[in-house]
Amino acid sequence: MNRRGVLRLLPGALAGAAGLTAPAAAQGFPDRPIKIIAPFTPGSPNDVVARLIATPMAAQLGQPVVVDNRPSGGTAIGVKATMAAEPDGTTLMVSNSPTHFIAPLVNKTFTYDALKDFVTIAAVASGGLMMVIAPEVPALTVAEFIAYAKANPGKLNFGFGQGTLPQLVGEMFKLASGTDIANIPYKGGAQAIPDMLGGRVQMNIGTISTLAPLVREGRLRALAVTSATRNSELPDVPTMAESGLPDVASVTTYGLFGPAGIPAGVIARLNAAVNESLKSEELRAAIRRIGFEPQPGSPEDFTKVMASEMKVWIPIVRKTGFQMN
Repeated sequence: MNRRGVLRLLPGALAGAAGLTAPAAAQGFPDRPIKIIAPFTPGSPNDVVARLIATPMAAQLGQPVVVDNRPSGGTAIGVKATMAAEPDGTTLMVSNSPTHFIAPLVNKTFTYDALKDFVTIAAVASGGLMMVIAPEVPALTVAEFIAYAKANPGKLNFGFGQGTLPQLVGEMFKLASGTDIANIPYKGGAQAIPDMLGGRVQMNIGTISTLAPLVREGRLRALAVTSATRNSELPDVPTMAESGLPDVASVTTYGLFGPAGIPAGVIARLNAAVNESLKSEELRAAIRRIGFEPQPGSPEDFTKVMASEMKVWIPIVRKTGFQMN
């Protein structure tokens, strides 16, 4: 064959080779343990979600799946470690839909593109937050709490973990309700609870799994959840929309990401392992016990969630001056 004929065939040959890349990369994957980096403290919602999915994923993939906590730095430590990893699918990261794209906006020392520097692997679970108040506050509903806060500007305290989604939702609540409530930041959201029980903090926003036991015991009063529907664990607690604040909405989607460049076939293998794991009634029940709902789907589904929520949260971040550090 002459040189022109070879050149004519070359594009087709290259296309054929590219078509083989994804399946070929997935063959034999994984051949060693998989690590899920958690840029969050042990026991945090992201960490719990990662640990819940790790064991069934390991069974699906035939390799150990371990969770590696690397908190601090406004998630920068864990994010950097993930970005620096070989894009072969053996190093993943757990994060959630708002945090992953908010972090580079507010971190003064480290920025990245949430959609270009990472690939979405699979969503695992989703859930809203719950707003609670101290029982001594004379309010039984969101409307009554707003009225009381307006009658006592600057006298109520909102306790939260610095740089967390509850802080951001709290800022959204104050903007939407026009209330003047003082901020009391803590290193972690759980640290605000003792001060709330002691009467020094009057308002808190957190995960339902953390706050529900205290609500049932009568030590805290639940006013509303930020999800679109009521939570099955506390069906008597209305949504923010039902309480007259439809803009104070927040459904966090927790899932797995990887460094950009992971072959499509490997992504598909990992996604299938997560989705197959989520078929387990035992796992689904465990996810619901922490106040979330299982969230199976494709990598593209997770990307769409990210892109949609960016349109909602980024303007709020900029308006409130929210910082993670």
